[in-house]
Amino acid sequence: MAVRKLKPTTPGQRHKVIGVFDDITKRTPEKSLTVGKRSTGGRNNEGHLTARYRGGGHRRKLRLIDFKRNKDGVPAVVKAIEYDPNRSARIALLYYKDGYKAYIIAPNGLEVGATIERGNALPLSKIPVGTLIHNIELRPGQGAAMARAAGTFAQLTSREGNYAIIKLPSGETRKVLAACKATVGVVGNSDHALEQSGKAGRSRWLGRRPHNRGVVMNPVDHPMGGGEGRQSGGHPRNRNGLYAKGLKTRAPKKQSSKYIIERRKK
Repeated sequence: MAVRKLKPTTPGQRHKVIGVFDDITKRTPEKSLTVGKRSTGGRNNEGHLTARYRGGGHRRKLRLIDFKRNKDGVPAVVKAIEYDPNRSARIALLYYKDGYKAYIIAPNGLEVGATIERGNALPLSKIPVGTLIHNIELRPGQGAAMARAAGTFAQLTSREGNYAIIKLPSGETRKVLAACKATVGVVGNSDHALEQSGKAGRSRWLGRRPHNRGVVMNPVDHPMGGGEGRQSGGHPRNRNGLYAKGLKTRAPKKQSSKYIIERRKK
């Protein structure tokens, strides 16, 4: 996986850095594993706008990803590496020996024709200490919830009784039940972090509308709005008046806090 920088023949290409698609082997998705995705435009079920600056964007289809990986003991062959518009990582199409088809998040180094055995996705109790892992469950059988983005990984550092100690991509160290499953390796497409859109239109393709700052609004619209002349400064706040930087938003009595050994880095 690599990135390429284009020759600046237009202003939009001057700063554009995009990933190459050499690893992708199939252009159209598996029809039986796709469903239509409806766009909300930031509206809730009553039609009220609850998330601003959303709308438009290219039409997408959801790929049904197998995050549970509960086909134990059945070998599978990687038939294709595909692009997924709903995530930064690549996805792999698996054909199991019993005829079952599934999409998984493609780990780094996965190639077409490779065989996926049981040792690829295991409970944390069966994975050696020190292994780099991704697609980690928070509860047994729930499905992968952590370390799913391109290039991310966690590390299994130790085990204590029924719990495994893992270091997450954010820097947080926490306990997870050893019965939870994880996938060995690093998520592929690690060069995704090097990409630059180069123009505003690429944000519109992703469904992101222009975002205006609070300081240019009127006082009736935002706590940081108004003022004679151009005013800047004051404490950064969000639209509801809460501090936008440095305020801890995690509930202090949250039940899962007892599983966190070390908080994420600032």
